[in-house]
Amino acid sequence: MKKIERDKWRHFYLGICMGVFLQLIALWLMPDTVGRGVLIVLLVVIAVSYGFELFSKFTRLGYYEILDAIFSIAGGIIGMGLILGLKFSIFN
Repeated sequence: MKKIERDKWRHFYLGICMGVFLQLIALWLMPDTVGRGVLIVLLVVIAVSYGFELFSKFTRLGYYEILDAIFSIAGGIIGMGLILGLKFSIFN
C-alpha cells in the first residue's frame, strides 16, 4: 500500500476547512432549504478544487495533479458532514 504524500494531506485539511466554512455560510443564508444549500456548497467545493488545478495547468504557476483536487473535494465533503451532523444532532 502506498503512503499518502504530505502535500495531499494539506489539500485534504484545506478541503475540510472550506467545507465547514461554506456550509456554515449556506446554513446562515438559507436556513430553511438545507438540501439546496448542501447541493450548492458541494458544487462550489468541486468547482474551487478542480478550478484551482485547471488554473495551475493552464497558467503553469503550479503543479497540475488531479489527486490534489480529489483530496480537497473529499475533505470538503467531510467538512460539510461535520457541520450538518452538528446541526441535526445538537440544534434539532
